[in-house]
Amino acid sequence: MAADGCIFHRTLSRSRPGPNKASSPVVCREFLFVVEVRRYSRDQGSSVYFPQAVLNGDDLYDITLTDADCRLQVTLDPGLNRLVERRILQPGVAVWNATFSPALSAQLPECTGACGARDSYRLASLEVRDEAADPGVSGTDVSWDALPWFGSSEPAAGPSAPLRAHRSVFLPLWNNVDYSGEAWSLAPPTDDEEAEQEEAGEEEEGRRPAVTVSELRDSFLSGRRGVLRGAVHHQLILRIVNKSHLMYYGRTDRNCECPYKALLEASDRTGSVSIVLWNSVCVRWYRCLKPGDIVSLSHYRVKKHFQAEAEDMEISVNSRNPAARLSVLPESSVSPEYRPPAPTYTFYSRKELLDRPHGSVCDVIGLLTFAGRSERIRGKDGRGAELLEYRWLRLEDGSSDEPILVKLFSTSQPEAHLKLHPLSVLVCTRLKLIRDGTRGWSYLTNTAHTQVYCTGLGHHSQMSYRKLRQVKRFLQWLRSQDDGQVLSRALIGGFFIYPPPPVSLETFMKERRGELGFLRGAELQRELERLCYRERRTFCIQATVTMVTYSCRGEEDRCLFWTDRSSSLSPSSSSSSPHSPLTSSPRSVRHPPSSPFSPASPSSAAGRSTPRPADAGSRRSSKRRKLLQADTPKKRLPLVTLQPELSNKTVILFEASMEFLENTEDEDVDEDEDDSSFTTALLPPTFPPVAMETLPIRYNHTHREEQTGAVVMGGRATPGGFDSALEDYYTLRLRALSDGVLVDAVFLPHSSSSSPRPSCDPHSNTWTSILAHGAFSSHTPPPSPVDLIATAAQLTNQRLVCVLEACHLGGATTELVLSRAFHLSD
Repeated sequence: MAADGCIFHRTLSRSRPGPNKASSPVVCREFLFVVEVRRYSRDQGSSVYFPQAVLNGDDLYDITLTDADCRLQVTLDPGLNRLVERRILQPGVAVWNATFSPALSAQLPECTGACGARDSYRLASLEVRDEAADPGVSGTDVSWDALPWFGSSEPAAGPSAPLRAHRSVFLPLWNNVDYSGEAWSLAPPTDDEEAEQEEAGEEEEGRRPAVTVSELRDSFLSGRRGVLRGAVHHQLILRIVNKSHLMYYGRTDRNCECPYKALLEASDRTGSVSIVLWNSVCVRWYRCLKPGDIVSLSHYRVKKHFQAEAEDMEISVNSRNPAARLSVLPESSVSPEYRPPAPTYTFYSRKELLDRPHGSVCDVIGLLTFAGRSERIRGKDGRGAELLEYRWLRLEDGSSDEPILVKLFSTSQPEAHLKLHPLSVLVCTRLKLIRDGTRGWSYLTNTAHTQVYCTGLGHHSQMSYRKLRQVKRFLQWLRSQDDGQVLSRALIGGFFIYPPPPVSLETFMKERRGELGFLRGAELQRELERLCYRERRTFCIQATVTMVTYSCRGEEDRCLFWTDRSSSLSPSSSSSSPHSPLTSSPRSVRHPPSSPFSPASPSSAAGRSTPRPADAGSRRSSKRRKLLQADTPKKRLPLVTLQPELSNKTVILFEASMEFLENTEDEDVDEDEDDSSFTTALLPPTFPPVAMETLPIRYNHTHREEQTGAVVMGGRATPGGFDSALEDYYTLRLRALSDGVLVDAVFLPHSSSSSPRPSCDPHSNTWTSILAHGAFSSHTPPPSPVDLIATAAQLTNQRLVCVLEACHLGGATTELVLSRAFHLSD
């Protein structure tokens, strides 16, 4: 490492105190790159390291930076946490004007990345360079792993640890359920296995337990002192039946280096028992153990079961007092008379699920045809701080025309979740059925013991369920399917909502227990700014529609639109100011705005039309004439999406007919046509285009890894890299009745076989019914965009209850989708 060429050396050497000097912050004006962002929860002592910071929230972040000569691990000042939570500061981005303050470390000097207290720093401020503005300044595709750490001539060995808390492992960046880091071993610890074998002193074959579950339970319930108070050294031989996700219980007011636990349900031939893995035992063993494994266990404690209603026991496995001894045994090594029974499964087909009651626990197998994007919701009914990661899946098993819908939360199997793409065979065990008898919808979701087994990871060949009759029946159906037909309906990512909201305001209010929680426009803006990356929330506002646009992605300058001139020119709307998403002040983040909040200026609406009421006959006779074009100075034609089989015939004829409409403002018109209501706009309306993540992608098996990577947490969609299932969309500009703030919301009323949403009930396909149902009627052909825009005057001055689905997509982009709009009658 050349000292004269190292940015860190030139910068940070100035912060080291000399004789009679105190350490001071220094600013690095040159570009640095973010290599890694790692999260952990603070503990009781964390506040010591941030004397002037307000510790809002439980999380701290350690950032690994590089100057291309070496790496440095620093802690982000808690005041900058929003840069990570909004996914502005992320691996690969360049930063500059970074201010470093020397700080003490909670870890020992030999900790990787710390290199002694003199080289421990807090990142007090920085500016993030936008890749779009400076495409040549990026470290996304560069590997920095071989670089040495600052202050060391050799790359450090061993896993790094958090700098400002006594924690031994990092948390995953986006949830508290998955494991994160190289400390979580996939292979069983050899020292435990060797100690177990030495203690047993037995041959590889014919192993016998020293005690059975039944004997242990009898001793516990009878109150024998040795079982109640002491460590049990007797060997158990058990088969793991169920395995829970990881449970993180770290708290800011308690010090615990590894606050994890996991639950196992295990059994032998005499009974079943719950096993709790604690703390570092989770780190060493969680990934190694799976349902179906036979394990040998000794040196454990027997305690009263924490959750059982009846008097029962559980086995506590810890790394000390006593240090448990655990090993995985080959099936053949256990004596046949003591070999635990194989796990049982309760597979149900989609057809059989119709007869199962709400809350039933079941297993399912199916062909994955839709894998939704990863999103997050607040835990504890929306009032907790923890964000729970989930995604929607659609499975087909051939037993019914209806798919199996699964709302799958994290199961502490991050590798399996990364492989969830269409055309995979997926097995989900221990799911719970959620059913609504009134509206008829149902779906499956997690229990604590849900596990996922997916094609591509070798899971299915290892599991005993492959021999079951229900599984064999599904495989027989699967072999009869045609790849092309499945691919035609296979989708990945995009906006998805389920269960579908009600189609009446009364039912909607009843389901929300009458608490709609209407927000003012300014309040909605503040709530959107509070969203974290991929956080999903539902909001309600009362509004009127002031503009409707129909666009195709990437060609928004050729949209069709209708606007209510009287509303757009009203004093209340013109006085409202636009609002952009939060950019973490005082650091500057140069992102192009993609805010759902819109400017409202009289000049921008002057050339737009204000339709007046007309009878049905005159509307029909002048429908084409009343089409509003966003005609650019180049005289581009409005863009209309057509069915593929008609496009070659229809586009040419339609464009030919449009030549008669381009200069209609110069022509004389019949007296029975109300020309004053319609004019041709010179400029298209300004609104943020639809986000790449909003429209579903047609699954491409060749590019499955890129597509899957784009929709998971931390993924990034490549513009133009994928074929969207929907290219066209509507945008409604809403004016909040409370304070006149304008909000732009995407509206996706498409109802077709390619859409992942369920079919829509029959209705009249008027604007009122389309907005109430959130989709076109599935029983009649949908209206064309031209006709729909031409009839948008029906929305003039209508007071609506608007249900908005918001999701922060990272950086400056917030998705806002209108899922329902209910008319408020006088």
